[in-house]
Amino acid sequence: MVKGSQKIVAVDQDIPIIDMTQERSQVSMQIVKACETLGFFKVINHGVDQTTISRMEQESINFFAKPAHEKKSVRPVNQPFRYGFRDIGLNGDSGEVEYLLFHTNDPAFRSQLSFSSTVNCYIEAVKQLAREILDLTAEGLHVPPHSFSRLISSVDSDSVLRVNHYPPSDQFFGGANLSDKSVSLTRVGFGEHTDPQILTVLRSNGVGGLQVSNSDGMWVSVSPDPSAFCVNVGDLLQVMTNGRFISVRHRALTYGEESRLSTAYFAGPPLQAKIGPLSAMVTMMNQPRLYQSFTWGEYKKLAYSLRLEDSRLDMFRTCKD
Repeated sequence: MVKGSQKIVAVDQDIPIIDMTQERSQVSMQIVKACETLGFFKVINHGVDQTTISRMEQESINFFAKPAHEKKSVRPVNQPFRYGFRDIGLNGDSGEVEYLLFHTNDPAFRSQLSFSSTVNCYIEAVKQLAREILDLTAEGLHVPPHSFSRLISSVDSDSVLRVNHYPPSDQFFGGANLSDKSVSLTRVGFGEHTDPQILTVLRSNGVGGLQVSNSDGMWVSVSPDPSAFCVNVGDLLQVMTNGRFISVRHRALTYGEESRLSTAYFAGPPLQAKIGPLSAMVTMMNQPRLYQSFTWGEYKKLAYSLRLEDSRLDMFRTCKD
């Protein structure tokens, strides 16, 4: 069942929708504003080929429709990149979700899938979109070009693709009388958290469930739009902008009688990449450095040692209240 804050505001309240075909300076300004105020926005007319999107969605649906024993046979040599069910991470977090988790630089795992070429095409397309958004972000902040995108363009970048399938809530209730109003169909598909990487580019089918937390701590339900991509700021981008951007807390709920499918590209840097506030951001904002420098490998190790909802960035602040 859903725990924590139940305060929910209007669907899509204050969620920016950015048309990528607008004049470039307008797009960059809108991206910066969205990252400052909420840490989340939608992009439309994004340039990702619809055929690539449709194939990825259909192949994912086909995979999750297979018998459990077939899905569980998809196991790589090195965990945690695999098929999983309900377990989220290694520390006891769970949700009403099954998933496929890929490392974008691990073709050996993808080769186990009959639709590996489809996955490869999708990864390249969303990676290009993420790079473009990060370059527009750099332009809007007036920091050196490719300050952010270079980190995910490296051949050893540590980026991940995750395909989540949230089955209909009624599948979890066996013989329960679902007409009984005392039986709530709302469950946590994926609990409240922030993303530790730089940027997340996510697309879902036409079924809702995603919620983001606004500055007042209220949950904003995000309407499903299969033609758009949702973009959210990750922890590393908050650090690199010295706290100017917000790594938004978000979660996924399951309810109703339809399956929700979401595909998220988590844009990460190489493990050895040094992360810290950009000097231009410290100077521009006329405030001290808010965060210590660290490598992505160090931060990743910490992030995956904690529970999903735990706050990680506070441990790297230069001064704590």
